[in-house]
Amino acid sequence: MAEYYLISQLPSLDGVSENMMLPITEERFLELCNRFLGKKSQNELAKLTLAPPKNYEKSSSALVEAWNEGERNLRLALGKVRADKMKKSFDIENKSLPIGLIKAASTAVEIESPLEAEKFLNRYRLDFLETLRPMDTFSEDFVFYYGLKLKLLVRARQFDADIGETAYRNIYNSILNGDKLEGYNDGK
Repeated sequence: MAEYYLISQLPSLDGVSENMMLPITEERFLELCNRFLGKKSQNELAKLTLAPPKNYEKSSSALVEAWNEGERNLRLALGKVRADKMKKSFDIENKSLPIGLIKAASTAVEIESPLEAEKFLNRYRLDFLETLRPMDTFSEDFVFYYGLKLKLLVRARQFDADIGETAYRNIYNSILNGDKLEGYNDGK
């Protein structure tokens, strides 16, 4: 029942474009969640991330597990495509990645502008998250879906062309030097 009261207070994130101000902040969202959700749900919410750990971690939510697995696979696909482009080897950990995922990664890698590539990947992630959207809009999983969508929308608003170009070059150089896979350095 608490989810009903929580979700009925959340503004819709549907139809929010890149240029529009978000109708809620992450801080306000978490404040509302802390007021209405139990400790177990709050703990699960605190673990929501756009960059899940490389190694599988159990979640009490099937939606969160599906998101984490999808994002891990996307990152592996990006690493594989980037490595192939540089004629280097890359271990995808004996995973069979869907062809659609490889195509999306290939498209992102071929986009010359790092900012446009990030925008493309963010749209891909939003589309993927939409496939996970729960039918029951007053469920705990819907709260997790909403939290992930809010994180993606906030992230998109933080894109800065100059900072992004510098970060892209640093990541690209680290890949050339055989450093860690992008996004798995800190798990955040």
